[in-house]
Amino acid sequence: MGFSEVGSRGPIRPRRLAIAGGGLQGLEATYLARKAGFETLLLDRRPNVLAAGICHRFTVLDLADSRVLPEALGPADMVLPTTENPRALKALVEWCGENRFPLAFDPGAYAVSCSKGKSDALFQELGLPAPAPWPDCDFPVLAKPDSGSGSHGIQVFPDRSAFEARFGSSPPPDLVIQEYLPGPSYSIEVMGRPGAYTPVQVTNLEMDTGYDCKRVSAPSTLPAYLTRVFEKMAVDLAEAVGLSGIMDVEAVLHEGRLKVLEMDARFPSQTPMTVYHSTGFNMVERLVGIFSAPEGKGQEGVVAPPARGTVLEHIRYKEGLLLVGGEGMMNRAGPLNLEGDFFGADEALTTYAPGKDEWVATFMVSGEDLSEARRNREGVVGRIRDRLGVTHYLDEGPDSSFGLIK
Repeated sequence: MGFSEVGSRGPIRPRRLAIAGGGLQGLEATYLARKAGFETLLLDRRPNVLAAGICHRFTVLDLADSRVLPEALGPADMVLPTTENPRALKALVEWCGENRFPLAFDPGAYAVSCSKGKSDALFQELGLPAPAPWPDCDFPVLAKPDSGSGSHGIQVFPDRSAFEARFGSSPPPDLVIQEYLPGPSYSIEVMGRPGAYTPVQVTNLEMDTGYDCKRVSAPSTLPAYLTRVFEKMAVDLAEAVGLSGIMDVEAVLHEGRLKVLEMDARFPSQTPMTVYHSTGFNMVERLVGIFSAPEGKGQEGVVAPPARGTVLEHIRYKEGLLLVGGEGMMNRAGPLNLEGDFFGADEALTTYAPGKDEWVATFMVSGEDLSEARRNREGVVGRIRDRLGVTHYLDEGPDSSFGLIK
């Protein structure tokens, strides 16, 4: 279902953006919306969500209750869903459709991408290289829930004995099981409407021990010819689902060949901030433009200055231990504040305060190129360790026995 089917009030120039969901995706959207000059109205049923600390206005409500939406969305010009709660999304789509309220979301594309089984079937239909499904593959294998995004519920089994010890001969039907492919991971966003899609900057992804993304960097280390391959994959997927808006695609480089892992037709986390710091390109600003333009009008291509090196990383400090970990550990932190010059980082979203014995941060550093950004990232970590007297430092990746580098 595209923009015209959801409805709108006609061409607008929104200045007040309602962000429906204040978790990881909502934090990303709120941060970039403020950078683009929007007034941000955050909506969530949980009072202590991450984005509550950086929005202009926060209302606690149940997004799944359509009765509260008229008053909540009344001050806004457009709503951007940043929740994966099915009931909340259903209520938003239905209410916005009935009231012709601008909604920066494509429920039809999302219905395909939110199911890993449906996504994998689409990869096969389009002939895109992807991990082979179990049982038509060798071990190790990876098992993941059919629904949801991120690393929640991912399990890797090195051999049949470990697999059968967990599942016996009949794994649950709601699991997607496929070959586990070691190699560097990459992400790309594609934005636009049918016939007018623009792939955005490719980013590098690094995982923690639970296969949750702990670090994103840009520009990509992917060779130029493979970048073009990846861009075409993303555009082909967007065309196949008739995307209106934004979609994130993740792939792994295994034995010299890119293989698609998953697609998500909703506003992502981590990569948009990284792309913004690297190129200045703001995905929220572009997304609002896509859903504000008259139906049928294409969006101009991405014009960005030469990319700077950027590293985004998640850390947690507790009583002398400094841990680099996946974004999931941020989600339980409570409202974050935006801080400049965080131990030498460009910016950080954090609960840090001097003297506090436990805090988390997502920090961003940049440099003229990726090598300089990585050196600057080392400097940030070094200053934290020196100033706070860190006694233990952990920065680990997936089990190296599966071929990934710690």
